[in-house]
Amino acid sequence: MAQEHITKHSGGSEDDGDAQDAGQVTVNTAGTDDLLDEIDSLLDNNAEEFVRSYVQKGGQ
Repeated sequence: MAQEHITKHSGGSEDDGDAQDAGQVTVNTAGTDDLLDEIDSLLDNNAEEFVRSYVQKGGQ
């Protein structure tokens, strides 16, 4: 998965200068992607063992 950037701009005119950046939000998902890749790799190698060892609370 590639990095995802979300940008939100506030309303207003183009003449706002620095005030235009005030409504901008950036989300970096690189760490999340790395974690998900690690989990996928683990499950690819040990899926059967993982399922056998998994016990849900309450015995279900």
